[in-house]
Amino acid sequence: MLEVKLGDDFLMSSRFTTGEIALAEHGLAAVQAAQADIVVGGLGLGYTAAAVLAHGDVHSLLVIEALDGVIDWHRKGLVPLGATLTTDPRCRLVHGDFFALTQSNDGGLDPDAPARRFHAVLVDIDHSPRHVLDSRHGAFYEAEGLRCVARHLHPGGVFALWSNELPDENFQQLLDAVFASSQAHVVRFDNPYTGGESANTIYVARVPA
Repeated sequence: MLEVKLGDDFLMSSRFTTGEIALAEHGLAAVQAAQADIVVGGLGLGYTAAAVLAHGDVHSLLVIEALDGVIDWHRKGLVPLGATLTTDPRCRLVHGDFFALTQSNDGGLDPDAPARRFHAVLVDIDHSPRHVLDSRHGAFYEAEGLRCVARHLHPGGVFALWSNELPDENFQQLLDAVFASSQAHVVRFDNPYTGGESANTIYVARVPA
């Protein structure tokens, strides 16, 4: 089992991957393109990215990770899914600040193609829209931040977000105000530490076609 912490923040564990995989499954289920170009914000142990690549109709995957050392884990084969991601020609691992790239007026999410748009942007970085790892991330979860990410999507494109908490009514209202449609999917799984059940939320929103 692998666990990842950032300072005192527990980020992820290979024991709990249901939510990360569900982010890819729910996000891609809403994509209408036959050959989709996907962005994943946050690499971590790679479970979301690997679940994206398991879909044959994915044309390309760009994974943006703020910590260069995490990318090195995958490139050096130090984590189980490293080879899966780094040997797939559809996948590129990019060192960058996803939030800054999203809000930049001068560039885009792909450093090699600033004007490029995508069919889906899937994000798993903070614990939830209200429990962020860095206070600078907070603006992303407000209306203007959501409008910024929507600008990087093709018409009909999908924004999906993982949260470690149950659905947040205020955040859902923001999604409804910015996007053409949105849903919150609750994903439940067994938690051996508590002996009970835990739950994540996957928010899925679509821009107008």
